[in-house]
Amino acid sequence: MTEQGGMTDQDIMAEEGIMAEEGIMADQDSMMEQDLVGVGPIDYLALEFPEARMSGEGLAAILDLVDRGTIHILDLRAVKREADGSFTEIEIADFDSDGTLDLAIFEGISSGLLDDDDLSQAASLIEPGKVVALLVWENTWAAPFVSAMRNVGAEVIASGRIPADDVISMLDALEAEEAQA
Repeated sequence: MTEQGGMTDQDIMAEEGIMAEEGIMADQDSMMEQDLVGVGPIDYLALEFPEARMSGEGLAAILDLVDRGTIHILDLRAVKREADGSFTEIEIADFDSDGTLDLAIFEGISSGLLDDDDLSQAASLIEPGKVVALLVWENTWAAPFVSAMRNVGAEVIASGRIPADDVISMLDALEAEEAQA
């Protein structure tokens, strides 16, 4: 992640190219078998959980996306911000701290893309007592398209996301305009 909190697809692909050359992407067998040309776009999310309560709810959707081959999880890490501003990494395998392994399937997943500086930056975004989870994934569904575009010499020159809330607001405004017309 950059200091601004995000990387462009070009930044990520360039970083992955360096990492692939150095053999750093060792934790993911399928990633080791793919060369850079077969890698889909990489995305990340930082999710804030209030009062350090993480139930693991919603993770079934992630597991479904993984099972269907839509995405490939590269990193999944979480930290709690302490009252003194420091942070403590939370074991992902026990998301709700009840002693039961909730996410054992993701235990130890680490591509090396997230480091302690990234965790510190994420922790600085939240209030003390809260938790932030960082999820980094490859959009494997897009890998064939990315490969095809590279094969014809195309390069990503811009990329971005529109937050779902913004899209919903825009659609609501358009619907209201149509109703008035």
